Amino acid sequence: MSAPLDLAAARTGPHRGALVVTGASRGIGAATAILAAAHGYAVAVNYAQDQAGAEAVGAAIAAAGGRATVVAGDVAREADVVELFARTERELGPIVGLVNNAGTTGGSSRLADLTLSVLERTLAVNVCGAFLCAREAVRRMARSRGGAGGSIVNVSSRAAVLGGAGEWVHYAASKGAVDTLTRGLALEVATDGIRVNAVAPGLIETGLHAAAGAADRLDRLAPGIPLRRAGTPAEVAAAVLWLSSPEAAYVTGAIVPVSGGR
Repeated sequence: MSAPLDLAAARTGPHRGALVVTGASRGIGAATAILAAAHGYAVAVNYAQDQAGAEAVGAAIAAAGGRATVVAGDVAREADVVELFARTERELGPIVGLVNNAGTTGGSSRLADLTLSVLERTLAVNVCGAFLCAREAVRRMARSRGGAGGSIVNVSSRAAVLGGAGEWVHYAASKGAVDTLTRGLALEVATDGIRVNAVAPGLIETGLHAAAGAADRLDRLAPGIPLRRAGTPAEVAAAVLWLSSPEAAYVTGAIVPVSGGR
């Protein structure tokens, strides 16, 4: 995992139903899963490759008295997404929320050097994956389909607004699509009792930067952030859990920046 888990924070509260967290083996996803369990959710911990990281998150939740199931699956594959939601229902009960966190930067590259395969994979995970997961969540939570309502929180990025020039315009564009999904779906399912919001993290202390080939990015960009530091996965997770909670009952279609002012 990219950051140590705060096991002491993972104390369970009243049971709130099942929450699916995609890309939950590390970083923002892991922090969100741990905090969700502390808020009383039974958590589906999804991962695509990092099985050890996902199992560590599941074990942390269980050790603190929570409920979790660890589910492998690539969100870019429809069959994997369908199985993720079906298994969550079988093992944890009715789904009340989704955190669309799984994503890839596609690496750091100027557009002139971008390959089609990288572009296709970035869009498949960040855009198609978010759509597929949202679709499965809506099918289960919509009141018009027999559900009880619920919440979807998409993990976007400030790159969607800033553009990612010189680094990852392809990633920024994919997150722009996530913002549009958030606004449009929020209007579409409001009368079905489903709220749809997003968080837009800025520079966050995760392994994303090194994985993209820019290990020095945190140190390089932090001085330009108004708060003069990078954020933490836990700070993003706190915003996600607030948007998922009854305390945000009148909030839908919002894109909340968690970016230190950048």
